[in-house]
Amino acid sequence: GQDEQAQTIYSKYMPTLLSFSEGDNENGNSSEYQRKILALEDEISILAGLTKSKPEHAPEYMAQAFKLADVVRGSGVQRALTASAARANIKDPKLANLARQEQDTQARIASLEKILGALLAAPADDQLPAVQAQMRKDIAQLKVERTQLKKEIELQFPDYANLVNPKPVTLESIKKLLKPEEVFVSWYFSDKESFVWAVTAHDAPQFHKLNTTRQQVAQTVTQLRRALDPNVSSVAELPRFDVALANRLYQDILAPIESALVGKKVMLTVPHGELGQLPLSLLVTQNTPLDIKSKNTDFSDYRQVPWLMKNIAIAQLPSATALVSLRNAPKHNHVRRAFAGFGDPYFSDKQAEQAQTQVSLAATGTSRGAGFSQRSTPKTRGVNSAQLALLPRLPDTQDEIEQIAHALGADPAKDIFLHKQANVSKVLSTDLSDRQVVMFATHGLVPGDLDGLTQPALALTAPSVSGETEGDGLLTMDKILSMKLNADWVILSACNTALGEGAGAEAVSGLGRAFFYAGARALLVTNWPVDSQSATLLTSEMFHFFKEKPNLSKPEYLQMTMRNMLDNL
Repeated sequence: GQDEQAQTIYSKYMPTLLSFSEGDNENGNSSEYQRKILALEDEISILAGLTKSKPEHAPEYMAQAFKLADVVRGSGVQRALTASAARANIKDPKLANLARQEQDTQARIASLEKILGALLAAPADDQLPAVQAQMRKDIAQLKVERTQLKKEIELQFPDYANLVNPKPVTLESIKKLLKPEEVFVSWYFSDKESFVWAVTAHDAPQFHKLNTTRQQVAQTVTQLRRALDPNVSSVAELPRFDVALANRLYQDILAPIESALVGKKVMLTVPHGELGQLPLSLLVTQNTPLDIKSKNTDFSDYRQVPWLMKNIAIAQLPSATALVSLRNAPKHNHVRRAFAGFGDPYFSDKQAEQAQTQVSLAATGTSRGAGFSQRSTPKTRGVNSAQLALLPRLPDTQDEIEQIAHALGADPAKDIFLHKQANVSKVLSTDLSDRQVVMFATHGLVPGDLDGLTQPALALTAPSVSGETEGDGLLTMDKILSMKLNADWVILSACNTALGEGAGAEAVSGLGRAFFYAGARALLVTNWPVDSQSATLLTSEMFHFFKEKPNLSKPEYLQMTMRNMLDNL
């Protein structure tokens, strides 16, 4: 209850509490890390209280709370995106080499710490103490090497160092970067209290305490996702989307700053925690009576629902720092090819043979993910042997790739890679650093979908078909990390490509993080298993609008496409 005295103490020790912000403990599992998080959350709460009790200093307290929340929420995805923006225009070979060495060293540290944590959690007989001791030595040595690399970068290339490890951004810096038609909205959820900030280019920022907690938001998101990722076999079995619950979530997290959305075309959002697993386009702005037990399988009554995406286009960012990094990145000054697309891979010799004899393998109703079965898609979870050959072919992805290539004026002979060419070796050997848009249209996989799969992956042509002498046909996260991109947009037209690396992980921390690290500056990803025909329609329509209206933003192209599909299908 002594907020002013507490604030005096916190202000003194805040630099120490923020010392973890550079991400040396990316997993965030240590008890020390968790204690710091609790203290920082308490400081945010105190600042929120002071904005009410001392209104004359409210702007100052609001700005401090915003800065703290962005640091606490700062994530691996944000760091990867920031690094991508920073590396995009490195012309000095020495800097490029140092930057890659430093980032690769940090990736090795994080990987070893994750394995070490797993060993510590294993039964006593399986903990391998000698291995642990060696891993600790390796981690310590890698940290020394990384510190030396960072010092060298900071000394020789201070501008780059500030971009890769940026200082916490301010509300004022966000305001200066926003366009008049944009609104920036950021959340922070804790187990006790939650908060939202809204920033526009010209109005005073808004800061509100929310009447919800992280656990409550997580429960709501889980319940809403049951209609989106239901693991059923037919359209008739699909559960109804709970529009009343979607409206309650809107009331909880967006209604307090609703006035900031008025007249805006694009909402740039920084979700926190589990909120990132639900596209905010699905929130419902008004209480709408809709029978969730209805058996209406054409879903036509959904057209009348006041979805948030009808009012505003929405983009998701990992943090406010990421926005600053992207907006301040230098513009491209060299010519790049428009497109590279990989699609319709053959997952088995049988599929390749059937394609050659023109046997129809229509993908009507087929989902681009092994964990969701719709009509012909097999369920791979729980079977004794789940291999790449079990995945159904997606021939409509050829049409999807070709339509987008046509819209972008790409050369089919040089920019489209289908069937046997849609393989891991081709992806890794093709120079994708000179492409503006890079696209993968295939099955997206998450750990456990196939035997031995322990990381997110994109399914490509089987090595027995492509002629590759090694590999398994899977473009896994670690392979993506080795790629060199310079892409304005990476399109992952596949299932579950926005999911995190594990339970409770932040959104886009799997494949998304890898593509950001590789050099992407924007991603189009999915939050659930997608119907293959719908995915083809959405992406091809979106690039049709892109060609017709070249001056809009990426979120606006997606919004136009969704609205068009909703109104006309």
